[in-house]
Amino acid sequence: MTGAQASDGHTVSYSQTTITELMIPAYANFGGKIHGGTLLSLMDKVAYVCASKHAGNYCVTVSVDNVHFLAPVEVGDLVSLMASVNYVGSSSIVVGIKVVAENVQTATVKHTNTSYFTMVAKSDGSEKAVVPPLILQSVEHIRRFAGALRRRRLRSYMNERMDEYKKDFVVDEETRAFLANERCVIRLES
Repeated sequence: MTGAQASDGHTVSYSQTTITELMIPAYANFGGKIHGGTLLSLMDKVAYVCASKHAGNYCVTVSVDNVHFLAPVEVGDLVSLMASVNYVGSSSIVVGIKVVAENVQTATVKHTNTSYFTMVAKSDGSEKAVVPPLILQSVEHIRRFAGALRRRRLRSYMNERMDEYKKDFVVDEETRAFLANERCVIRLES
């Protein structure tokens, strides 16, 4: 590793990134709130900056976990997206992102989103690049690293179970009982 890719790693603070942007009317949906897609685009941008700084390489988004819109964002709000590397694998980087919206007229600040973007570092030849280790300097850093590892393992476990479920799926009495109180009507055609 050379340059920004120190073999002993980078601290969490090394690549922490905050982007703040004014929400303008062009970002609004028909209900007058900011489009979720606009927020996701900004989150992807801050994840890229944070991951690329840690990796010292170009990074691409491979997955997004836990996008929950907790509160609407209004036109005129200042939105700050705070990104931090939570976990690194050999070429992958999990970036945690917290989004807050501030109404500058009322000085009201609200947490609107938290999400986790998994990025992969790429070399000049588009091959996966090895990323520096993450230096954990606080209990919070260790908790976030362990939490990201747990989410990764749970996602793998869940994907395996869902693959089995799809492969073995049949519409039987157990399936009908499972769906009995849901808002669906089963009308299989022969």
